[in-house]
Amino acid sequence: MIKYLPLLFFLCIVWAAKAQDDEYIVDPMLIELKAEILSSGDSSGIPYANIILHRTHSGTITNGEGYFTLEMLNIDSLEVTSVGYEKTILKIPSYYTGFEVLTFYMKPVLYNVGEVTVEGEAQQLDYFEHGDPTDIDPTLRGDAFNKKPPVIAALVSPLSFMQYYGKREKRKRQVREDMSRMRNWEMHSENYNKEMVMKLTGVNEAYADTFMIWFNGQNVLPYTASEYQVRNAIIEYYKLFKIDYELE
Repeated sequence: MIKYLPLLFFLCIVWAAKAQDDEYIVDPMLIELKAEILSSGDSSGIPYANIILHRTHSGTITNGEGYFTLEMLNIDSLEVTSVGYEKTILKIPSYYTGFEVLTFYMKPVLYNVGEVTVEGEAQQLDYFEHGDPTDIDPTLRGDAFNKKPPVIAALVSPLSFMQYYGKREKRKRQVREDMSRMRNWEMHSENYNKEMVMKLTGVNEAYADTFMIWFNGQNVLPYTASEYQVRNAIIEYYKLFKIDYELE
């Protein structure tokens, strides 16, 4: 009996270790993670950090204050990256159920720059030049960009880049487009009208209406066309119109 004591002692140790491991096994559970990403340097929120969930190849970004939400499993890990900070792996505590906001910290990247000596003459600046002039009404000018910004602007000025696609900026651009379209149409109507058609074709008012309805259906004359283009199109298409309606 005594010779079996070491074996029994060994089995007891294995059983105790297995029982302890079972206590820490976490069952996978779907949660909605609510968390904030802060800088370990000054505890400020890190805006627009990239949150990646590799299991589903999905993710999100933090808002301007470093806050984000993400639906995931409680056993998932998240990879967080942001310009100027070290890549961080987030692990969710086993007790978390989604009812509180977790706080995680990212470590800033510190760059050691040696002493730099700048020599030369300062360039004379004209402080009264501010780029190309614009005729856009001040109330309709974009707060960020008047024209669609390049992709590189998302890295240089992410706040302005995202603002460009906001509802307010879209409404401004739509109003500017409508105003531009109206001005172009007013200019177009000076060249393309019933009097011009009657003058170039020699038809009466009734046939002029009929021709203009037919001509508009051909959709060949943009409203930005010049006076020469309008006159030439009316003359050429009136020949086709006479063939269709057998006016000759």
